[in-house]
Amino acid sequence: MLNVGALREGYVLDHIKAGKAMTIYHDLKLDKLDCTVAIIKNARSNKMGKKDIIKVECPIENLDLDILGFIDHNITVNIIKDGKIVAKQELKLPKQVVNVIKCKNPRCITSIEQGLDQIFVLADEEKEVYRCKYCDEKYTGKLNK
Repeated sequence: MLNVGALREGYVLDHIKAGKAMTIYHDLKLDKLDCTVAIIKNARSNKMGKKDIIKVECPIENLDLDILGFIDHNITVNIIKDGKIVAKQELKLPKQVVNVIKCKNPRCITSIEQGLDQIFVLADEEKEVYRCKYCDEKYTGKLNK
């Protein structure tokens, strides 16, 4: 049996679709943080069959919940303080995402102006559709699905 130690302070990302932990690791830029990260792949789950889990030992402020909500708003974020779960953060689709996805429209101003932020606004929450703020280009894909 695998044993990964308890966290003193940090967070646990639970209920990640099996095989997607490394994608989330890179999308959240956890490789750029100077903190301890444990990735558990294909853990047994009664609810999901198999799942991935990421444990991160650093302050919760270092986690971009907007990006995580965009990637998969069904992930559970457990906040750990003094070795105990003190809160469970519910994720939701963010109203807008900045510099997470790129506009594919070659005529969009973001294709010409290199320093301009790529901003997508939630257009349809039910269908999880985002649109470019500048040219209204539709984005329906997900980073992690």
